[in-house]
Amino acid sequence: MSPILRKRLWRYVAAMSVVCLGAEYGWGQETPSDPTPPSPSTNQLADTKSLGFQPRHGDEIMVCGQLYRIGTPVKLWIDAEGFDAYRTTRRFSDFDRRDWKSTVDDMKAGKVEFGSSPQEFSPDRFGLRFGGSASTAFTPHELEQVRGGGWSLPLLQDKVDQFVLHFDVCGTAAQCFYILHDRRGLSVHFLLDVDGTIYQTLDLKERAWHATKSNDRSIGIEIANIGAYPINEKEDALAAWYQSDTDGKTFLTFPNYVRGASQFRERLLRPRRNNPIRGKIGDAQYRQYDYTPQQYAALIRLSAALCDIFPNLRPEAPRMPDGKVFDRTLTDEQWATFRGILGHYHVQPNKSDPGPAMDWDYLLEGVREQLDAIRRERSE
Repeated sequence: MSPILRKRLWRYVAAMSVVCLGAEYGWGQETPSDPTPPSPSTNQLADTKSLGFQPRHGDEIMVCGQLYRIGTPVKLWIDAEGFDAYRTTRRFSDFDRRDWKSTVDDMKAGKVEFGSSPQEFSPDRFGLRFGGSASTAFTPHELEQVRGGGWSLPLLQDKVDQFVLHFDVCGTAAQCFYILHDRRGLSVHFLLDVDGTIYQTLDLKERAWHATKSNDRSIGIEIANIGAYPINEKEDALAAWYQSDTDGKTFLTFPNYVRGASQFRERLLRPRRNNPIRGKIGDAQYRQYDYTPQQYAALIRLSAALCDIFPNLRPEAPRMPDGKVFDRTLTDEQWATFRGILGHYHVQPNKSDPGPAMDWDYLLEGVREQLDAIRRERSE
């Protein structure tokens, strides 16, 4: 066979193959019932600029694995300078004694006192929200998800409706994490340092151990402040942390034993109001220095963001009939129905934080203004 005839024969065979396959699979026929594969849109095509490492802005908090920008410095537990409450090892112990076995040995020797006993059987410092009532709090499908950490944002939004404020009686975020994580086996979602830096130690889906019965439904924050003291008691505690300059203006000072204090010793940090604040919490009168302006600014940003994220979390504090913020613990009925921002003393009668120095009206006015700004920007 000549080369020309061979070439024509191959062309004929190829053409007949296409015809046969087309007849079998319906190629070229109208098939309205078969969906036509959509053409990839611009949004579906991979943008090469979105591949690889992505920049962080340094102002994000994390909620169910999603980053939300709040507009003020935040360090996450995954950051190099962060505090990680997921770890079962101790952060500030001797390096060769950071492991859990050494921690249990130190518990038995009375060197550390964890919040629950005997905690040597459970190294975690956090738990599952509503874990004690899981059969009624979740559907079987939801429980299967959350037991592995797989919270959806809508489910968490349905469960969280309180933001509990604490003072840490430690003075710095690093000292607070040392006490909570290494010494007491407790946790809190946020630490707020004296310079306004926020540290997030856990995803907000987790049940941090910070406020007993509010843990299931709340987010917690420890604000760096040495605390409030009954009038005429422990005056030396305040004197060790606050001094006055030649103009009579109060500034913060830090004892040598305090972790994380070295970064602040060359900085002039002052309470927002110059003189100690006196006020009543429960049946006692307390004395406390105010938080720093940087702390209020950061707390306003964070609180507004949380109120934006969680629809049931209102920018309000518990109020008495006269309109003033409650100065004592809520009754069980009041606590059960309250949704908003509250103090530790509103939850537990043996607590006084965030103390009489917390300027609730100033805080909440700022939160509402920031929340309005967030929503206006979103609608534009």
